[in-house]
Amino acid sequence: MATVTAPAPRISLPGVLKHRAVHKLLLLALAAAILVPLANARWASGSWPAALTVDLTEPLTKASDWIVDNRDSHPLFLYFFGYISNAVVLSVRAVYLVLLGAGWAGVTAVAGLVAWRVAGVKLALGTAAAFLACGLLGMWIPTMQTLALMVAAVLASVVVGALLGLAAGLSDRMDRILRPVLDTMQVLPAFAYLLPVVLVFGIGVPAAVLATVVYAAPPMARLTSLGLRGADKEVLEAVESLGSTARQRLLTARLPLARKELLLGLNQTIMMALSMAVIASVIGAGGLGDRVYQALASVDVGAALAAGIPIVLLAVVLDRITGAAGDGTAPDGGSRRAGWVYALVAAVAVAVAGRLLGRLDWPDAWTLNIAEPVNRAVDWMTAHLYSGVPVVGGTADWAGHFTTWVLDPVRNGLQGLPWWSVLLIVAALAWVIGTWQTALTAVLAMAAIGVLGVWKPSLDTLSQVLAAVAVTLVLGFAVGIAAARSERLERMLRPLLDVFQTMPQFVYLIPVVALFGVGRAPAVAAAVVYALPAVVRITTQGLRQVDPAAMESARSLGATSGQQLRQVQLPLARRALLLAVNQGVVLVLAVVIIGGLVGGGALGYDVVFGLAQGDLATGLVAGAAIVCLGLMLDRVTQPTERRAKKGA
Repeated sequence: MATVTAPAPRISLPGVLKHRAVHKLLLLALAAAILVPLANARWASGSWPAALTVDLTEPLTKASDWIVDNRDSHPLFLYFFGYISNAVVLSVRAVYLVLLGAGWAGVTAVAGLVAWRVAGVKLALGTAAAFLACGLLGMWIPTMQTLALMVAAVLASVVVGALLGLAAGLSDRMDRILRPVLDTMQVLPAFAYLLPVVLVFGIGVPAAVLATVVYAAPPMARLTSLGLRGADKEVLEAVESLGSTARQRLLTARLPLARKELLLGLNQTIMMALSMAVIASVIGAGGLGDRVYQALASVDVGAALAAGIPIVLLAVVLDRITGAAGDGTAPDGGSRRAGWVYALVAAVAVAVAGRLLGRLDWPDAWTLNIAEPVNRAVDWMTAHLYSGVPVVGGTADWAGHFTTWVLDPVRNGLQGLPWWSVLLIVAALAWVIGTWQTALTAVLAMAAIGVLGVWKPSLDTLSQVLAAVAVTLVLGFAVGIAAARSERLERMLRPLLDVFQTMPQFVYLIPVVALFGVGRAPAVAAAVVYALPAVVRITTQGLRQVDPAAMESARSLGATSGQQLRQVQLPLARRALLLAVNQGVVLVLAVVIIGGLVGGGALGYDVVFGLAQGDLATGLVAGAAIVCLGLMLDRVTQPTERRAKKGA
């Protein structure tokens, strides 16, 4: 009788070892076990080894000197960059003279009537009030300077962005070429755009406008491409069946169908252009941004606030007008055309009346000086709230404790890590949530920082970013979860978040300087306030979009409210939460860099120092490091989807 042999028992791995992320980490650990001893033996294990750095000071200084020496004589500057610079100056000056020629009454009337035709009486009154407030604060001329710069920059940004978007929307090849370029441009902090244009065009309006165009054109390009690619296929097929040419299909079908995306692109371009136009005051843009910059340099909070309020009002008005145009709330047809004619006639009549009455300039008697009372309030805060407050302590005490207990330990911890361990951590984080390509990009970006010789300042900046992101995510997730569970709270938060999201980055420095003085902690506080609205919005939206059937199923099984949140909502909203983390990191980095203006130090200080002293070698190296840091942080926090393999 034959005996039946029992099958050998199958060895099963623990569940955790079956996870794809664990497989990636094990492979990375194996590679580290081989490479780290070799690297440690060759270059030691402390900070970034000097043998792997490249000193760019001499070549960059030579290049900078050559450009400065030949800017007025070389054909490249005379017949190419010179023409571009002259065209920019003439365009901005022409718009500025038109605004001055219309007078304060004419500009206010035009703005109000445009808002009326686009979104109704309520927004028209708000727009007129906003422009009048700019005059009351004594900032009419700086507001017109900023507006002139913006008009020229937005027109150029829209043209460049629309052309790139058309190319990407109509050609798959161009879309593949432009996508990584636009991705990279969107994650770069605004300060990084200032340095190259200053090198070529010098300090002044041309550099400010061209830096603004480079910064503001990508959203227009991306949304134009998205609108063209998302056009209804059935409509396009119907138009094609009528024998229309490719050009006719573009003009009569694709562009009209992409109207919403095009107007959203215009909205985003305008907001980014205003933000950049304000930041560009560092390189001689003038206008409101220059008033804020000069006031912050002398820690004159009152003067900074007087210039900051018009910036906020301008941002809110432009956002509402372009947003309403994108929603399509304006009247259509003949009434719309007639309304525009009446509005134009009324605006011209107001402008002419102002000129005839000699009331073009804002009357000095109608100005309100808020700088003095604001500075008195700041002095009172300095005397009573900065320190010595019983039990809770003062704002200066909070900033000092945050620096001592959080920022210093994180910075010292990062700078104390062996250089190869930092690269391993970056590789592990990027590979776990992405692919080996994203991990390689992140590691190369981080290694490039070491090669540039700014390893320690970059880790200092990274420590500020990590601290700010941690605070932002804790507050943002808490508020977002609460808003997702309470429609009343969401309605209360909506106008506040709208205002905070439209404020340019520069303006956030004003209140933190008033509350905390200067230093790294105020820079982190400004970054938290700037990034918080985006995290709250994305978190709230992600939780609200969870499948109601899944929530109902959990409730039917007797799950408590907390269990529903932890076991259903948060797991199903994972994509939105990861996007919130990514956006929080990118936005925090942008303001931490600008924090160099208020004592943030590290890379932000190097950029400001390079721009202020004309030391473009220091500024360009710091700017390149910022680019690499932004690229690394984006790759580490941005999950990459894998395409599902099709079965045979």
